[in-house]
Amino acid sequence: MEKKTCLYDRHVALGALMSPFGGFIMPIQYSNITDEHNAVRQHCGVFDVSHMGEVRITGPDAERYVQHIFTNDVTNAPVGQIYYGMMCYPNGGTVDDLLVYKMGDNDFFLVINAANIDKDVAWMQEQMPGFNIHFEHQSDYYGQLAVQGPEAEAVVEEVLGLPCAELKFYTAKPLTVPEDSPEGPIIISRTGYTGEDGFEIYGSHEFIQKAWDKLIESGRCKPCGLGCRDTLRFEVGLPLYGDELSADISPIMAGLGIFVKLDKAEFVGKEALADQKANGVARKLVGIELADKAIPRHGYPVLTPEGEPIGEVTTGYHCLSVDKSVCMALVKAEYAKLGTPLAVQIRKKTFPGMVVKKQFYNKSYKK
Repeated sequence: MEKKTCLYDRHVALGALMSPFGGFIMPIQYSNITDEHNAVRQHCGVFDVSHMGEVRITGPDAERYVQHIFTNDVTNAPVGQIYYGMMCYPNGGTVDDLLVYKMGDNDFFLVINAANIDKDVAWMQEQMPGFNIHFEHQSDYYGQLAVQGPEAEAVVEEVLGLPCAELKFYTAKPLTVPEDSPEGPIIISRTGYTGEDGFEIYGSHEFIQKAWDKLIESGRCKPCGLGCRDTLRFEVGLPLYGDELSADISPIMAGLGIFVKLDKAEFVGKEALADQKANGVARKLVGIELADKAIPRHGYPVLTPEGEPIGEVTTGYHCLSVDKSVCMALVKAEYAKLGTPLAVQIRKKTFPGMVVKKQFYNKSYKK
């Protein structure tokens, strides 16, 4: 049975198209995906991302434990710094990609993907022996909003009254807003999944409901569904677990080696990933731009110009911001070089294309 977020009734009241995603019933769109996509690129949109999972790691060995399960390096990190990276199996396959917030000395806040919550929590708990830590699964407490777009900073400060202008990209801070959040802490970070400037706000269900209402009533922030969240993240080359990362797709295959710090003393999967980095991988994630307007979808075959199958599409769309049909695809490594001619089979027809960079649209983060 799918779960509902604390904003479910509000989505229904706004007439959102609701659909299962990651074990939750979530809004896919309110008006239409194109309008919502453009609102985020040009102005401001708000997403309910309360389906995401949260875990707090504290205790004397918290940093050592996070180092053990996480591919990125959090040693000597300043308080408030956020890191993106992966948790990997010993064979290098991906358990999940996640954000790690350093909230204090030996105090880390981990944000994981909704569809992986149960699997991730079980896997993280399996890694706990030998570490003196306190592990707290907080997904049921936190709701989460993502306010995204070039006007996001002004909207968060002026509509919600939350100070955020001084936050740099990939930093966070706790806030106390007693009148709105009697139950406890709020965390705000300058992060997002759209390629635009924006903020993610974590708080009690009551606080998130009040914040959502203020944003919608202001008229300055368009409600956005998971449909445009996918088109936005895709065209700036951000991966989605289950498409561009999985137990069978390592960070090295996905082109995310920059987030795998092999100079760390140890972490789960290090040996396998070091071998992949040194000796290469059989498959690589690439971008493909089609010459035609046809839309490639997840699972469609990728072929050589001669018709030999050499991979498959992971995500594909008609890219709204640049008016091109593009996809990300996992292909045999020898076909991954930029400029390589390839083709995608869409139903019974074959459409020619070329390997291009996976970032189809330039990000607009505030650094």
